[in-house]
Amino acid sequence: MAVTIYLRYVLDTRKLKEFEHYAKLWIPLVEKFGGQHHGYFMPSEGANNIALALFTFDSLAAYEVYRERSMQDADCQAAFRYAEETGCIMSYERSFFRPVCA
Repeated sequence: MAVTIYLRYVLDTRKLKEFEHYAKLWIPLVEKFGGQHHGYFMPSEGANNIALALFTFDSLAAYEVYRERSMQDADCQAAFRYAEETGCIMSYERSFFRPVCA
């Protein structure tokens, strides 16, 4: 069964451009490892320090393979370092969802 991963980020509002760059790095990386990225969503109205991301894998097992492989991938590691060096992400939470089918 497919699983959609929901990421909710708390951002440093002084570093929204840096986070947007980070987001653009990850979209092709998720797809590189078999996921379907549904995009990042930057603050607009309301809270100015919250961003979201959604992406789907065919199964939780496929997501776990992605997680393992991303820890060994140079491009993924560079993206992790970029976020750490810029300090654009204050914290994040990850949740998993399954689709409801008729």
